[in-house]
Amino acid sequence: MSDGPARELLRAMPGLGRITAATGWRLAGAAATAYGRAALRLARAATGEGERPAASPPPPRQRVDSSTAALRRRGEQLLRESADIRIDQDSHPAYMRILDALAPDEARILRLLAQRGSQPAVDVRSGLPLASELVSQGRTMVAAEAGCRYPDRVYAYLNNLHRLGLVWFLREPLKDAARYQVLEAQPEVVDALANGGRTARTVRRSIVLTPFGADFCATCLPLEDEVAGGA
Repeated sequence: MSDGPARELLRAMPGLGRITAATGWRLAGAAATAYGRAALRLARAATGEGERPAASPPPPRQRVDSSTAALRRRGEQLLRESADIRIDQDSHPAYMRILDALAPDEARILRLLAQRGSQPAVDVRSGLPLASELVSQGRTMVAAEAGCRYPDRVYAYLNNLHRLGLVWFLREPLKDAARYQVLEAQPEVVDALANGGRTARTVRRSIVLTPFGADFCATCLPLEDEVAGGA
């Protein structure tokens, strides 16, 4: 209790009255404090500054049954479906998931391979043939030929297409040597040859659609010359 008239009045009261008065003042002070806090909460709620509710915990992760028994049941179901002539499945069930896993530029690369065939690629190596060192790997013009929006991501695109089983990287070169001459004249290949020194050379490779990739393109991609939204 603060100094002032209230303290003097309290001292002048008899013992019991003094206790009663002090208790009443304390209760009044507590009520005023509680009222002030409630008013502050209402003001914050009105201005959108109220306390944020605690974030709910994430739902438990659903576990897929991958036991041997579950896998065997799934395999038996597939064999039953393969013998059921009433089930008509005109495309591979993985195609929809593959479409969800593709970037738009990757669809352009697939269309390029489906329309214009396998594409050249070169590695740059230096040193003797049996003891050479890799200077640069997998240089290609696929991104430019396909019209990719983000050509600097071409190696991530090709790795993803290979992961999905849509393309192969072959050691065999294409039969048309002129296509490699254009590729080997590109600045990045010229720079790699310069960095490799006097013994640097190109090793010709190729990028091809897998049979699975060819069927995917024929089923899922429009392969005509003009496509809505651009070539």
